[in-house]
Amino acid sequence: MSLIKRVRDITVATLNERLEKAEDPVRLIDQFLWSTREEIIQAERLYQQYSGHGNHLRTQWLQAEQQKDKREQQAMTALKAGEEQVARMALQEKAAHDQRAVQYKELYEQSKQNIDELEDHLQELRSEYQAVYDKREYYSARMESLRLQQRMNARYNNQSSGGNPSGMFRRLDDRISDMELEAGSLRDLRRAGQQFMNQANASMNSLQSTIEQELQQLKRKLEKEG
Repeated sequence: MSLIKRVRDITVATLNERLEKAEDPVRLIDQFLWSTREEIIQAERLYQQYSGHGNHLRTQWLQAEQQKDKREQQAMTALKAGEEQVARMALQEKAAHDQRAVQYKELYEQSKQNIDELEDHLQELRSEYQAVYDKREYYSARMESLRLQQRMNARYNNQSSGGNPSGMFRRLDDRISDMELEAGSLRDLRRAGQQFMNQANASMNSLQSTIEQELQQLKRKLEKEG
């Protein structure tokens, strides 16, 4: 039994070490619970067998004690009747039953000690199973919280990248504003171009008028000289 306990302690220590590195602690705990449950079933079966065997040994021991006491009474009865030989035979049988009682008592006490140790081991296994099961529920709840948090983060990211109506219309307003600014710039540019053309035309008209005036002056001058 001490060997079984030592193996169990190593298993629990291994579980604790692996839990710190496990990506899915719930699956690891489930595997441990399954193996522990199987060990509990085997230990319970052994306990039942040991208990049955112990009861048999106890029955044999008590029967031998009863036979020993019975033969002692028979020896006393024979002596009172003057049957010394019969008394001697009864005492011989008493000695045989006494030896048998001692042997079965020793076997029973050894069996009882093993049964008590096995019962303690079973209780330890059940307590350990319950403690790990409670941890399993805790880690399962934490994993579920983490999973829901991840889903919420994913949804928030989707909204931030285009799923949020206010954000969508804000970007649309910015785009329209840019288009309006661009259109206004083109309009101003066209107006400036038109003004330049008008000024250029006015300048050309003024130049033509000046040229015509000078031409007329030259004509008049030539007429006077001629």
